[in-house]
Amino acid sequence: MVASSKNVRTISQEAFDGLVKENMEDLGMDPAEALRDAIEALTLQGVDLSGIVACIPGVSSISDDSVIQSLDRLKEFDSKLGSRESPSTSEEDFEEIANILDRLWSLCSVEESGNASIATRNGGLDLVISICSTIDPQCGRALNSVLKAMSSLIHNVQTTEIFWRHHGPKLVMDILTSCNQNTSILDNGFLVVAAAATGNELVKESFMELKIDEFLLHLLRGKNKGHSHSFYDVIHALLTPDDGRVVASQVYGYARRFAEIGIAQELVDEFHEELSSVNLVSACTALKTIAVNDEICRLIAQSGGIDAVLQCIDDSGAHGNKAVSRSFCSLLSKLAGSDSNKSDIVQKGGINRLMKLSSQFSEDPSVLQEIMAIITVLSLRSPANAACAMEAGVGDLAIEAMKKFPHAYQMQRQSCLMIRNLVVRNPENRAILLGNGIEKIIRKAKESHESCRVAASAALRDLVLDNYNS
Repeated sequence: MVASSKNVRTISQEAFDGLVKENMEDLGMDPAEALRDAIEALTLQGVDLSGIVACIPGVSSISDDSVIQSLDRLKEFDSKLGSRESPSTSEEDFEEIANILDRLWSLCSVEESGNASIATRNGGLDLVISICSTIDPQCGRALNSVLKAMSSLIHNVQTTEIFWRHHGPKLVMDILTSCNQNTSILDNGFLVVAAAATGNELVKESFMELKIDEFLLHLLRGKNKGHSHSFYDVIHALLTPDDGRVVASQVYGYARRFAEIGIAQELVDEFHEELSSVNLVSACTALKTIAVNDEICRLIAQSGGIDAVLQCIDDSGAHGNKAVSRSFCSLLSKLAGSDSNKSDIVQKGGINRLMKLSSQFSEDPSVLQEIMAIITVLSLRSPANAACAMEAGVGDLAIEAMKKFPHAYQMQRQSCLMIRNLVVRNPENRAILLGNGIEKIIRKAKESHESCRVAASAALRDLVLDNYNS
């Protein structure tokens, strides 16, 4: 029941738990999704959740699973593990430690709950790192639980700093290398690496000094193909320049290291494996973060990258998978930045295959936008490619999409950029597009969306129209 008092709406713990349970039983949501949905729905209704323990009913409750109570019990075990005078820790002790850590994870893994912040303010991350350092690698259950809990507690710059100060990178790398045959420990360890490396240049540097790139390559070349999404997320986190405190990030040098030792080629090979959609998107994103310069883009192409990407685009269209289509179109745009790759993409029928994809996702402007982005890059400084694109029907695509989705401002802007490249060196393309009414459509986009003004003005100018900047 939701009650209201002086414009502040509240809900009882029982009612909150009932809503989460209803999401699970009646709507078929998984526990984490059910908890997130309940929090989001109540927050939108203006309900004050400050007194609610946001956790999954049946897994945790106020009486025994609150964040503070979990931390207090873990402190007892931490003292016992670190004491020379206390008797050795039994299997039952490690089982209880694992159970407490699992409960802590269930409390803190839902971002909207705020429980991770409560835990870290009360020394939770320091405590979990300390416990992690004392658990024997043979205790797989406890080790998995402590890594999961740790990953849920690392959620901002402050917590990545705590992780770094406690020598977290070395601790986790030691676990990964000693348990490199244990899939679940690898998966949970990579969750920690990805969380800790996000937004923190020092953590990235530490992992690179510990040669994590060579370790990842070893796994890629191992017998187990098709890794978890957390494996690929590690590459993305390490190679993304997302620490705003750093003037010049070192991640571009790391990307070159990844390419030089062969990780880019191995990721291309991964595309041929039967990966889930989530893993395929993650692997694609990982390769894109490595493709930071012309040399690496050409290396990827020489490794069969363009063939693999185009095949994934074909397959995603056939199966109606928008997420995979968007990801691989974005990667193809990156690879097309190399002039030698442009010709390769066109010669392999890339433009016609993209046009087929546009027909398969004609109702999704986000996919059409990515297709236009590729055509924009392929047509840059290439009259031959611009002519080929027009012959394939790209001009009609631009006109139809801009008419059909007038409010899709990002797609409208990308269409203007594409039109500019199609006509700037191809007068014959200008005549075709103007004859089909493109001027009116571009001017409408310019008037409707501030973000389109510059791109629309450039397109009108290269269409050789008067008042292009008005």
